[in-house]
Amino acid sequence: MSEKASAGYGFGTFKGVFMPSILTILGVVMYLRTGWVLGNVGLPTTIIIVTLASSITFLTAMSLAALATNMRVGGGGAYFIISRSLGVETGAAVGLPLYLAQALGIAFYIAGFSESLVQIVPSLDPTVVGMTTLVAITALAYLSADFALKSQFVIMAAIVVSLASFFLGEAFVPDAAVAQPNVATLSFWPVFAVFFPAVTGIEAGIAMSGDLKNPTRSLPVGTILAVVVGYTVYVAIAVFLDAQNIDRQTLISDPLVMQKVARWGNAVLVGIWAASLSSAVGALLGAPRTLQALAKDRVVPSFIGRGFGKYNDPRIATLISFVIATMGIMLGDLNLIAPVLSMFFLTSYGVLNLSAGIESLISNAAWRPRFRIPTWVPIAGFGACLVVMLMIAPGATILAVLTVAAIYILMKRRSLRAEWGDIRLGLMIFVTRLLLYKMEDYRITERTWKPNLLVLSGSPTERWYLIELADAIAQSRSFVTVASFVPEKTWSAERLDSLAEATREYLLKREVPAFIRTLPAIDPFEGAATMIRSYGFGPLRPNTILIGETHQAASLVRYAELVQLVARSKRNLIVVREPLEEEGSAAPPAKRKRRIDVWWSPKSANTPLMIAVAVLLRRSEDWTDATLHLRTVVETEAEHAGAAERLQQFATDARVRATTEVLVSGDRTLLEVIREASDDAELVFMGLRQPRPDESAEEFSKYYAERIESTKDLEATVFVMAGEQIDFNRIFEDHG
Repeated sequence: MSEKASAGYGFGTFKGVFMPSILTILGVVMYLRTGWVLGNVGLPTTIIIVTLASSITFLTAMSLAALATNMRVGGGGAYFIISRSLGVETGAAVGLPLYLAQALGIAFYIAGFSESLVQIVPSLDPTVVGMTTLVAITALAYLSADFALKSQFVIMAAIVVSLASFFLGEAFVPDAAVAQPNVATLSFWPVFAVFFPAVTGIEAGIAMSGDLKNPTRSLPVGTILAVVVGYTVYVAIAVFLDAQNIDRQTLISDPLVMQKVARWGNAVLVGIWAASLSSAVGALLGAPRTLQALAKDRVVPSFIGRGFGKYNDPRIATLISFVIATMGIMLGDLNLIAPVLSMFFLTSYGVLNLSAGIESLISNAAWRPRFRIPTWVPIAGFGACLVVMLMIAPGATILAVLTVAAIYILMKRRSLRAEWGDIRLGLMIFVTRLLLYKMEDYRITERTWKPNLLVLSGSPTERWYLIELADAIAQSRSFVTVASFVPEKTWSAERLDSLAEATREYLLKREVPAFIRTLPAIDPFEGAATMIRSYGFGPLRPNTILIGETHQAASLVRYAELVQLVARSKRNLIVVREPLEEEGSAAPPAKRKRRIDVWWSPKSANTPLMIAVAVLLRRSEDWTDATLHLRTVVETEAEHAGAAERLQQFATDARVRATTEVLVSGDRTLLEVIREASDDAELVFMGLRQPRPDESAEEFSKYYAERIESTKDLEATVFVMAGEQIDFNRIFEDHG
């Protein structure tokens, strides 16, 4: 996706931003619904509604100003800014609903024009009037945006004259012969929902961003000025209308009350029509450009964004907007369309504020807006949008959030790739930093323990079963790091990067999430020792090392030294041994899923860790149907009953779903009993004692070699050594 902006008209601040914004703000709601709002809730509450709505727009305008002066703004307005801040998926999730709001806004403004015209000529059909008007302004926008915007100077003059006529007017006495309908008044939030589209005119200016000569200057100046002017006019109208002492029923039921107050009523009619049509033209210019930007980023089919003529006019997008506006005109009623627009606009305003808030909060080096605002401004804007949405319609708010989430997930699955950078990584780093520093204040307890696995597998293709077993234990709920080593004599940064990328792609294809670490080393043992000593960040250090076994005599002492290092480092160790006869071709342990045997010893510190790992393993998809067997060995039959009761009691108290079994060794050795009983188990857990402080590597290597040799007839065997400073027994105790 290209970041280059298309060739546009090069409009300035007044013509390109302020004019379309203020003409949309001073539109149909001002003429046809300000009296309605006043009649429903009275002057004090009307001023509160106008102030709240304008405050949300003002805060959003401030956020927009900061965002716009921190980037080169292209076509697409709010969509462009959000997508370049929070990513194309978030931009699309907000941009598509925003486009629909802009397209429906065309129908909203045309419906206002039709309503006022039908009030004067009751014989006219509002739908016919609306469709005729839509065709006319679509033809205007289709041919030239420049001509459409030039016409707005005439419209602006008509609005100024109409407002002057209104403020020079005086109270009128309703015709006694015409009975005023007794209309029930509405409460604060339904009235707010109808009024809010009045102050969303800044969308008209934002949407023209790709056609501005200097958007980083024009957008903030034009939008903020339009909001301030619009707020002043609305408050003035409400105060003046209230001073005329017009009864509330007339204010509610007569949409042309401003015309009847005005000194020259026809001037107000012209103003209504001019404002309605100019707002419709502004929406019809903005909506296709938002859709064009979505098409350029391949959110929608790219042909939709095709530009025509010298100024790259989005004619295909204009025709699509025409169709959507036609459907909106069929609704006809301003009071039906307005709340829908309010929800869409509040959603886009909320995300615009959120974008600016996150940018300001994480404050990357790239965040250097010319228009600087305090962090609380966009955060307050986001919070206000969310609260107001919930107050207007909680159900519609949830629906809007679900719609945005659904579009986001769809875009994520499409794996759209953007050529620009966004702030998501910066946000992740910011949150991670906060959490890491906070984690330093807490001590890992038995209740919160999870294995943070460092897998010393080398190339994943050589010992894939280690990575697969680690993934099954972690289940994407704890960390896995896969470490590989390059001979120090031949290493280079490029070779390390190439190995890391190849490993990452290999794991991605098999849907195994893991960190990848590659480093140069004299040999794998030296590399493994370096990783054990130094790998980790802050409180996130691997607490469990997972390695494959070695049965090569020449490597036994080096291997024993590695185990001694793990023990001295207070880490847990998991050694995985495959059957010797299947070496090099064995299926991964996670594919054999009939039975897991854990050999239980009540006095061993390794036993509870073995059970904890086995419990986590059985929660994975590959091992969920495996049966867990807890087994222990006693020397005589006299010990059998007591041991069986203790083992069963442990399983019950620990809430471990397992079959328990006690075997009598008689004249057999412990390892002989284990070999016979676990002959048909797919995975066998056994303890591996820690090296004694005074024990040499040569001495421990003999113990290790004996364990490996004595279990060579078993299926995959997992030797576990508990080294972490955790009482793993407490994992299986009730926590009161």
